[in-house]
Amino acid sequence: MTKDQTVQAAYQTAKERYAEIGVDTEKAMEQLKKVKLSVHCWQGDDIHGFVNPEQELTGGIGVSGDYAGIAQTPAELTTDLHEALSLIPGHHKVQLHTLYAVTDRKKDFDEIGPEDFQYWVDWAKEEQIGLDMNPTFFSHPKMKNNFTLASPEKDIRDFWIQVGKQSRKISNYFGQELGQRSINNFWMPDGFKDNPIDKATPRLRMLESLDEIIKEPYDENNTLESFEGKLFGTGVESYTVGSHLFYNNYAITRNKLWTIDAGHWHPTEDVSDKFSAFLPFGRGLMLHVSRPVRWDSDHVVIFDDTLQRITRSLVRDNELDKTNIGLDFFDATINRVAAWVVGARATQKALLQAMLAPLDQLKSDELHYDFTQRLVETEELKSYPFGAVWDEFCLKNNVPVGMDWLKEIRQYEQKVQFKR
Repeated sequence: MTKDQTVQAAYQTAKERYAEIGVDTEKAMEQLKKVKLSVHCWQGDDIHGFVNPEQELTGGIGVSGDYAGIAQTPAELTTDLHEALSLIPGHHKVQLHTLYAVTDRKKDFDEIGPEDFQYWVDWAKEEQIGLDMNPTFFSHPKMKNNFTLASPEKDIRDFWIQVGKQSRKISNYFGQELGQRSINNFWMPDGFKDNPIDKATPRLRMLESLDEIIKEPYDENNTLESFEGKLFGTGVESYTVGSHLFYNNYAITRNKLWTIDAGHWHPTEDVSDKFSAFLPFGRGLMLHVSRPVRWDSDHVVIFDDTLQRITRSLVRDNELDKTNIGLDFFDATINRVAAWVVGARATQKALLQAMLAPLDQLKSDELHYDFTQRLVETEELKSYPFGAVWDEFCLKNNVPVGMDWLKEIRQYEQKVQFKR
């Protein structure tokens, strides 16, 4: 038999096994196909961007490794993204930052507007994908003493307020041009390295700055803002202005989205438990799916317990329609395109496994206090042949099955990346 025939034979067996417990594998694959991941562009170039690529990374951000083949131009980055997207089943989105503007002259962050992202919009139309946005509040001389929107200096705040306003124009442009809502995610690294005297005033300044940024209304079919908190970061170990609770409350009171980054919490916290606590009150979520290791938050996503808990929560509690799933990691110790593919496919696998469960039966068990049945079923599901369904999903979507995609990456790095 050919490999395709082997995959299809294994799938037929898996389909029958799942049917025995009331799970329709075809329906699960159709559900997964509708989920769009937002793939982060910054994995491809170690967050240098094109506006000030010589600027040292600041804001608690650092990239490890020097694997050959880094993208250094817009054409190289979009070529790498195209390669990655061709190996990930389905149609998705790409997240950009102010840093990635393609300008015809030297511009500062606060001057960058929609016209500087035409390159990306034209490319996205060719790829038939959407674009999300992130205003860049780091890697700039005016990120003074670890402060931007919460700075005690008005001229500093005004500069970053304008950066935020410009990002909303850009995000609106993405939505208008591509016919898909663009999520505009705000993350600011403001805070203190050592213990502050005044914790309230910086948050009041941040609140005032954010309200000024979002004052102008935009069609929310085109763009919608999301706000991302953090436990702490390098250089702001003692106090983070934009804490989780701060942005949780801001999102609820301003009818915006709240961003949960899986790597921005205490290592003992289960981020998936936050979803069902927030969504009864909040408008929706933006996820940055990352992998924390100790206190480093941005490792390549893998099919681990944390990821499975995240996807199970989204599926079991029917939260996918209110959640935007983005990726956020950067690892320069490995092939950067391969990192995208590993992270995206791992996320899709975890979603599929969550979808391949007899949820109505399990919820009925729970409702009727049959915890024995619930435990037995969930344990047995762990060894069900979901991998055969995943392989069939890849086959149906014309992407390589199993490890075959790595062969394409190896050819790509020899022909393209290693020649840079």
